[in-house]
Amino acid sequence: MRLFLMTIGIVLALGNPVYHTQAEDLQFFRIGTGGIAGTYYPIGGMIAHAISNPPGALPCEQGGSCGPPGLMVIAQSSNGSVANVRDIHNGHLESGFVQSDIAYWAYTGTGTFEGERPYSELRTIANLYQESIHIVVRQGSDIEQIRDLIGKRVSLDEPGSGTLIDAELVLDAYGITREDIEAEYMKAELAIRRIRENKLDAFFVVAGYPARAVSELASDGGVVLLPINGPEAELLVSRYRFFTYDEIPRGTYPGVAGIKTISVGAQWLVGTGLEDELVYEITRTLWNENSRKLLDSGHAKGGRITLETALRGLVIPLHPGARRFYNEIGLVTE
Repeated sequence: MRLFLMTIGIVLALGNPVYHTQAEDLQFFRIGTGGIAGTYYPIGGMIAHAISNPPGALPCEQGGSCGPPGLMVIAQSSNGSVANVRDIHNGHLESGFVQSDIAYWAYTGTGTFEGERPYSELRTIANLYQESIHIVVRQGSDIEQIRDLIGKRVSLDEPGSGTLIDAELVLDAYGITREDIEAEYMKAELAIRRIRENKLDAFFVVAGYPARAVSELASDGGVVLLPINGPEAELLVSRYRFFTYDEIPRGTYPGVAGIKTISVGAQWLVGTGLEDELVYEITRTLWNENSRKLLDSGHAKGGRITLETALRGLVIPLHPGARRFYNEIGLVTE
């Protein structure tokens, strides 16, 4: 066991695309996720568990692992979408979860990636689910709408996150600049603590609901979610094709009213350097019966990860291995 753990540690430190160990013929595959209080991290853990097939695991037909033999998938915490897409591009990650807006900008060399060479080697495995933009404020504060954030202490998330980019777009739609607020940059788990200490007034988080950070704060002391609607929402959806209208229903968080908002797709990306057969097997395993049971019994957003929406809103091409699977089941044609 000690040797096995040391092997994983060495593998993670090396930063090469895919690794094998002769002793056990293990193959390591990482998924860049996000902060531990968001949605990417638990979803990544479920998918990693569904696809891993370590030596000694029960065979697929007995309800065990159905992934490629010897594959060890690791859900790795990260700063989020921008960091993930850069790490895939630089060969530091095999795959990662990325918001559709960040994926589009990276692939085309536009938006936040303006001036950079397009990341044309990016490819998609699947669209997973929609991520709602949450603007979270303390219950009882005098912040009732987005323009009330002016002059307040607001966390936009860390540099390298998709949340930071989307927060700036939302604020801009409402005519608010960074200079109009006391901008701070932290992950949701730290923002929770700062709100409890009365050192922060609000924070943005882009995540599939229910987001752990929001649930925790709502259960603890109560929160309010600010709506993104009206002309400003219409402007965002019409200007950026990756935004869609969305709603966080009443009861998603304890004591929190439902609101209108907007969302982006959470997409699972890889690079063209991965072998077609490996990506084919990973895609096939993602959508098998055993994986379905894991997704349905884990995080609430797992149930929203469906084959019917796997190709919805894709902004960059499928990896050839993934395309082969979808072609076999009739979702795409060559």
